[in-house]
Amino acid sequence: MSVCLHPNILKNAKQTMKRTIHLVFLTLAAVLLSCPLRAQDSVHVTLQKAIEIALSENPTVKIADRTIEAKKYYKSEQIAALFPTLTGTGSYQRTVKKQTMVMEMFGQVNEIEVGTSNNVSAGLSLSLPLVAAPTWYNLKLSQLDVEAAVESARSSRISLINEIKKAYYGLLFAQDSYRVLQVTYANAEFTAKNINDKYEQGLASDFDKLRADVQVKNQKPQLTAAESSIYLASMMLKVLIGVDVNEPIIFDGQLSDFEEEMNNYVIADAQSVSLAANSELRQLELSQEQLNTSLKLVKASACPTLAFSGNAQYSAMSNDFNFTWFPYAVVGLSLNVPILSWVGTSYKIKQSKISISNLEEQKKYVENNLRVSVNNSLSNMRNAIADMASNKETMIQAEAAYNIVKKQFDVGMATWLDLNSAELALTQSRLLYHQSIYNFLSAKSELEAVTGAEK
Repeated sequence: MSVCLHPNILKNAKQTMKRTIHLVFLTLAAVLLSCPLRAQDSVHVTLQKAIEIALSENPTVKIADRTIEAKKYYKSEQIAALFPTLTGTGSYQRTVKKQTMVMEMFGQVNEIEVGTSNNVSAGLSLSLPLVAAPTWYNLKLSQLDVEAAVESARSSRISLINEIKKAYYGLLFAQDSYRVLQVTYANAEFTAKNINDKYEQGLASDFDKLRADVQVKNQKPQLTAAESSIYLASMMLKVLIGVDVNEPIIFDGQLSDFEEEMNNYVIADAQSVSLAANSELRQLELSQEQLNTSLKLVKASACPTLAFSGNAQYSAMSNDFNFTWFPYAVVGLSLNVPILSWVGTSYKIKQSKISISNLEEQKKYVENNLRVSVNNSLSNMRNAIADMASNKETMIQAEAAYNIVKKQFDVGMATWLDLNSAELALTQSRLLYHQSIYNFLSAKSELEAVTGAEK
């Protein structure tokens, strides 16, 4: 008995078998390709994630936090000066040779040995400052030191965030420039291949072939330099966030992602920008408070101080070790009144006042410079927004012009020089487009650092 199958059935079976085999090969290829990738999995990091890592891993931030901790310990030390001081004492003395006293009584000279062979004493001493203005101002200075350390740490974080942002934007700019040059290089290779094909068919001259080959070779060094820029920018960013430079990290994003932010950003008036949160001005204000407190400390050092003191003691004296203990206790007040210290204090006061005046002048100078920096950042942002809009329009026109010239070149209606000029204009417009976004982001980062933004 024989079975005859329809040709269509055999054809469908063969096609199904081919698809199955093809699917199996694709699955095996995917498995094989995924094996080395798993061994070198890269971590994707955004800008905000990079800032978070830096604020927890960067050595500068860690050092600043330890400085704050040390200042707090010093403040606690100053607070302890206001507490009572209790001291325990104890002593033992063995008399090697007793002291001799000579007394004349009734015409006779008598020699008497004074003291005992063993002398033992033990006691407690208590001291408590009641009125001590210098100690109070030292405590105030310690508190200002802690606040200055906190502000200095905040300044370090703001500066670090600014550096990370600019490094991140610089890396994105390097990556975007590399992609633009890659497209330009691919176009140059395609054009060179097209001209070589025409040359083999006798439709292009030796000069056209030579120019096309030279154009490809000229693009290669620019591509290599752009690739090196990406590598260096990535290493610098890894150093800033505090990770190993060999960590397989991929920094996500591209500059075009920020185009919408630029379009929606409202440029504020320079005079309306507040500098109240600027870290440099805050540190100067804290320094001013420290100088004012130091001036009060100088004046207080010439004021009287009052302290309470107490002493309780047990003592025993014996020629053998059969002691009889005798208690002794006393309490009192100690008043210390400087009499001639105001002569030197007056000169210290004059020095402190001069330092305060100098700091006020410095604060005004810094504030004026910060205002200039704010104006400069706002101007750069305003120019970058205008440049981006213009460069984007130019880029669209350059792309359209390049496509037209390329089609004309393919049919022989345009020369290689026309194509090269159109391609050069397209490359420049793309680079300028990304440059304008980078300029905006850098200026915005500088403005945020000046205004003391912590984000």
